[in-house]
Amino acid sequence: MKPSLPFRNLLFLAAFGMLTLSGCMTTRPPMFPSLTVRGSPGAFRIGQIVDMEKAQAIHFDELITAISGCDVIFVGESHDNPEHHLIQVQILQALADRVGGQLTIGMEFFQLGQQEALDRYLQGVISEDAFLDAVNWKESWGFDYLLYRPLMLLSKERGLRVLALNAPSGIVRKVARSGLPGLSVEERDQIAKEIVLTNEAHRAYVMEAFKDHNHPDLKQFQRFYEAQSVWEETMAETISRHLTSSGGKMVIFSGNGHIAHKFGIPERTLRRVPLRAATVVLHPASGQEEVDSDLADFVWITARCSPRPPSRHPVREANDAGKEKSE
Repeated sequence: MKPSLPFRNLLFLAAFGMLTLSGCMTTRPPMFPSLTVRGSPGAFRIGQIVDMEKAQAIHFDELITAISGCDVIFVGESHDNPEHHLIQVQILQALADRVGGQLTIGMEFFQLGQQEALDRYLQGVISEDAFLDAVNWKESWGFDYLLYRPLMLLSKERGLRVLALNAPSGIVRKVARSGLPGLSVEERDQIAKEIVLTNEAHRAYVMEAFKDHNHPDLKQFQRFYEAQSVWEETMAETISRHLTSSGGKMVIFSGNGHIAHKFGIPERTLRRVPLRAATVVLHPASGQEEVDSDLADFVWITARCSPRPPSRHPVREANDAGKEKSE
């Protein structure tokens, strides 16, 4: 298969990978992890890309051919998994090679109010250090910037526009503490106009994640779900507004939880504007797992990295604060 990265980038990513991927490789369980698609025979292993509709492994070039015809491509990640960030760079470069200047990048990792600083950095007006200070990276996102740096450098090198997608974290925290009715008119104007809370399948999916981290208190969950929906609706509104006004294509990078089963950002985007869309979940495997075919259009199976201390997370932070108060 033809290499999809220039040689100089491969050298850089290889060096980056040597520093970071060792954490993934040393934490694999002694068994060979595998993934099966419910209702289909055969199992898939780490490193394979699975076309979920066909339940077949495909090559990287086949993945890029399939998704490059879409208007918007949603690519997930586990935020602290270095392998996922390297895969995202590979996907971005291949898409940029195929569609060129038509491509815009949307990132969960930046908030709407950070767009000016993002533009100034990508245009070379300010340095990387000044950019990180301007967006207050350590506080507003918190995961190691070195994980995201190759993606940013590639965007800058190619002259690709990067859109900040996320709602202001302070507003998300406030919703998680006191619900949507607690927002002022000014705060309400900074998030999506329409926030739908009636998708029961999505609510059940978010409830499972909530149970993993919190006591199953329904009132507390309602605020958590509202905050999650504020996040996703604001990102979806930003994406749909850009595609409606500017056209072209977009690739969206976000956490897997925001795109799994096409819940979250994809469903909320497609509700606003009819588009050809694809989802690519980067799935860290451990043990023998079985997943539903609707998890994503494509699943790229990776190693699972060692867990790291949780980073700043506006919904979970507010939730934990409320829990401590009640205790």
